[in-house]
Amino acid sequence: MEYVAFLRFRPSVSAAERDAALQRRASWQYPDAIKLIGEYWPMSADIQVVSVFSTDDFAAVMELSFEWNDVFDISVYPAVNAEQGLQTGAEVYGRLRRLQPPSA
Repeated sequence: MEYVAFLRFRPSVSAAERDAALQRRASWQYPDAIKLIGEYWPMSADIQVVSVFSTDDFAAVMELSFEWNDVFDISVYPAVNAEQGLQTGAEVYGRLRRLQPPSA
């Protein structure tokens, strides 16, 4: 399954702690069970890191969160790419009872 993680510095984190986190990141590796698709550092005051990855091991997601939750508030969401979303959306909408014609 694919996931998107958003990491935001905690408001209580000092500038020195932020600098230390950047140094820590330089040598840190994602858990073996995670296949990194992309990691982005947006020019944003709200979100500092966006990580897109796949894994079938939820423990690896927990490891990622626990490793960095001392300096970041972390939100992780399951995700699909646009092609998968369009295909799945069409299939799901086709099954919704509220969208079915009334029975005669």
